[in-house]
Amino acid sequence: MGSVGVVGAGAVGQTVAATLVASGICPRLLVVSRTVEQARALAADLDDMRQTTGSPVQPEARRVADLIGCHAVVVAVRAAFTNTRAADVRMGGALTNAPVIRALATTLRGYQGTVLVVTNPVDLMTRLFAETSGCPRVYGIGSNLDSARYRLTLAHLLDVPATTVHGHVIGEHGDGAVVCASSTTVNGTPAAVPLAEVRAELRTRPGQISAGVGRTRSGPAGAVLSTLRKALGLVDGTEELTAEHRGDWLGIPLRFTAGQPVACLPALNADEDAQLAATATKLRDAYQALRPSGPTPNSQETT
Repeated sequence: MGSVGVVGAGAVGQTVAATLVASGICPRLLVVSRTVEQARALAADLDDMRQTTGSPVQPEARRVADLIGCHAVVVAVRAAFTNTRAADVRMGGALTNAPVIRALATTLRGYQGTVLVVTNPVDLMTRLFAETSGCPRVYGIGSNLDSARYRLTLAHLLDVPATTVHGHVIGEHGDGAVVCASSTTVNGTPAAVPLAEVRAELRTRPGQISAGVGRTRSGPAGAVLSTLRKALGLVDGTEELTAEHRGDWLGIPLRFTAGQPVACLPALNADEDAQLAATATKLRDAYQALRPSGPTPNSQETT
């Protein structure tokens, strides 16, 4: 197992980096931020963590170009903007974050490792990074976190252990999320999913977290770690990730075996199939609005 890079030293980037150090998943963690000084500060903080926990992960401050040799790169950059949207909240940063993602992808053009995109709107940013960079293994973290929240919510509503719930949320990491209720099981038995209650919790949970602590951090970091373990071939298993599927980019379950993914969409009923088609159209149309306009900012100068 080789090195992993994290781009972005904001709230999410810091939490992802700390999670990776604590996990001991790689020998080196390369940290990139808007300035070298900021990257050095985060690397120093992580080095303190490494020493106190006995972690084998060595954090290092680097530049984007240094990430080419990494086995995986986590993209957690975020442009400076104020999101005032009340609906489709994650779409609020599309036009602002797109130039940053495009610049980063241009610098990493041809990179052959695994790229995990955390930046929202993650489905659009994942496609933008993939198509700009030409990288063959680009995935977005989003439906993964939605699925985890779904299983937790359903377990609570049905009063069962979360480990007994098997089900997916696919499509968009946002208002176009599709709850695959028809294929959800509890202990291998089809579950009676209270969809209205589930959707209400999935809709309000991120806002409640952000209102209390400023931003969701730990959930995305956990999704990154879980996905890295599978994408790097450390364990086998399934993750719901943004990926290309039949010409569209949206969240789908991917089954990883020795690091190689295969799409494994569950059977959908008519309503779920229609919802997924509508989401694909929504994301396709939104992506068309991300065409370059004006100068492209340096990807190292925005977290």
